[in-house]
Amino acid sequence: RVTFEGDTEGLQKPVLSDFQQKSLEDITASFKDRDVTLLHGVTSSGKTEVYMKLMETFLADGKQVLYLLPEIALTTQLISRLQTCFGSRVAVFHSRFSLNERVEVWNNVRRNEEKAKVVIGARSSLFLPFDNLGLVIVDEEHENSFKQFDPAPRYHARDAAIVLATLHGAKVLLGSATPSLESFYNVRTGKYGYTSMEQRFGGVQMPEVDLVDIRDASRRKRMTGHFSEALIAGINETLAVREQVILFQNRRGYAPVVECMTCGHAPQCPNCDVSLTYHQGRNELRCHYCGYSEKMMVQCVACGNATLDTKGFGTEQIEKELKELFPDARTGRMDLDTTRGKFAYEKIITGFASGEFDILVGTQMVTKGLDFRHVNLVGIMNADALLNFPDFRAHERSFQLLTQVAGRAGRTEKRGKVLIQTYNPQNPVLRQVVNGDYTGMYEDQMSQRREYLYPPVNRIIRISFKHRAYHTLNEAASWFGQALRNLFGTSVLGPEYPPVARIRNQYIKQVLVKIPREQSLTQTKNSIKRIENSFNAISQYRSVRVIYDVDYF
Repeated sequence: RVTFEGDTEGLQKPVLSDFQQKSLEDITASFKDRDVTLLHGVTSSGKTEVYMKLMETFLADGKQVLYLLPEIALTTQLISRLQTCFGSRVAVFHSRFSLNERVEVWNNVRRNEEKAKVVIGARSSLFLPFDNLGLVIVDEEHENSFKQFDPAPRYHARDAAIVLATLHGAKVLLGSATPSLESFYNVRTGKYGYTSMEQRFGGVQMPEVDLVDIRDASRRKRMTGHFSEALIAGINETLAVREQVILFQNRRGYAPVVECMTCGHAPQCPNCDVSLTYHQGRNELRCHYCGYSEKMMVQCVACGNATLDTKGFGTEQIEKELKELFPDARTGRMDLDTTRGKFAYEKIITGFASGEFDILVGTQMVTKGLDFRHVNLVGIMNADALLNFPDFRAHERSFQLLTQVAGRAGRTEKRGKVLIQTYNPQNPVLRQVVNGDYTGMYEDQMSQRREYLYPPVNRIIRISFKHRAYHTLNEAASWFGQALRNLFGTSVLGPEYPPVARIRNQYIKQVLVKIPREQSLTQTKNSIKRIENSFNAISQYRSVRVIYDVDYF
């Protein structure tokens, strides 16, 4: 249980600086004529204090407050901060809790109990039976962790929170250092209110961001494993002054591909169209889609030669290299493999915050709003993997992720440093990250979205088809795609295979339907439903699974 041990008399109220106070006044004024307001504050500008001050005013009126976070890891740090201000009125709800704990919170919220006035939770906490909801805060609103992909219901917690608030007559505050294009577009079109905080709390400077050209370093043989000379020097300097380092690599495991150097064979998952990832700790090959695993072989199963080599690198390999390069440094790792237990997040985050580790290696879990006081250096091992992802949101996501992970550096007196290793330092998105140019990124991306008719300019529906039989799926998807094309013309893309075209022995094909803003959504929905009814009437297509994902993120 989340319990409060302290004294209710000794609760501390947050003290706001001048620019935080101005933002709070802007939000309060905006709430008079708008239900949703966006708070755009740079990393470490003190958004949480503004949230707490705003929550006080709603709690004073006897209202309930819902505080949504994208990642369970964030609740660990936030609980203690909110308890110093609100004491025993804080409740927590997320999927790592047992059923009994969740039922207890559910009942407390339904009865509007004093101990559940402030609910902190991940996206599932939207469905709690609120009795008197006054305010919903969506922190890090740009995060795609708010999107529920599988299983149904497929919803985006940020958008669902706005609908929930409308039902209760409540207000919504969206907060982020790198707002999503959708939210910023709604600000520009006058739908949302807006306030910004452009400086860090306490006058701390924004971190210095440098790009390291690893293509040039590799050519000159100046790389040690996956570390450039600049990154090794930076880590040495940071460890010398007893500060901490965060290294970001958005891939877990040791290596994503194991390949035979004689015949080129790479072990594949028997159920999915992906290569197996090598996990050295367990000496096994694992599929990250279906969970299939097998023991690491000594020799190639295709040609019998013992010439197996790994390609690419994950967090496990970075951790191993660190132990060789910096044997005296204490290293921790934070990814899906190390955070499976109920208290695993808490153990790693608390350990790092209290100085048990000198270096923390992690996937995107380390980027999301965590507040570490002594991090002086952040290293991004390979920025190109993010930029070259086959998705129309890849550049927006890269900017957000790199800016967020950079924001973990230098959050107290000393100015932090960020080193981004890349094969292409001329990439415009990386230049925008270095300059902290959110507006430039927004304008660039919006011009592309207008040209190619993607959200937020248009609405978009992704229709996926799944079936075990390859030919049945092809025929069914072609039939459905043609029917959509007869109705909507050129605004239908596909059917096409996604990057991973088979998962758990089911083949997948997808169709995108772009819906112009002026087109009636109800009529569009009814038209697609009519096509689906005709589709289901064809006996051989009845077993094909059709999945709709509206405004997929």
